[in-house]
Amino acid sequence: MLRKMLEKDRKRIKRKTHIRKVIAGTPERPRMSVTRSNRALYMQAIDDTRGHTVAAASTLEKELRNIKATVEGAIQLGEIMGKRLLEQNIKQVVFDRNGYLYHGCVKAMADGARKAGIQF
Repeated sequence: MLRKMLEKDRKRIKRKTHIRKVIAGTPERPRMSVTRSNRALYMQAIDDTRGHTVAAASTLEKELRNIKATVEGAIQLGEIMGKRLLEQNIKQVVFDRNGYLYHGCVKAMADGARKAGIQF
């Protein structure tokens, strides 16, 4: 059981490094990175030229704790992240799925950000 989990994680990290060779965030178009766990969902917009996080949203934040780590919760989190980016006049991002399959919560977070007005 543990060996299978370690193998899945190793494969995800391999996909992640392969993706990160190609994409990078700029001040005008930051990289929107998505991370998920069984308990929480996380989103960050990162300017890779300076190494700074431009905006972030997580289901662990005090006002967002009622959002569950489900597809419906992921849509809500994506919309909140989109609003936070629009407040900073950022309308375009590069989507970084972080090695996860573009399916389920990862796709829902992207769709939520698109619904808020962010372009990928």
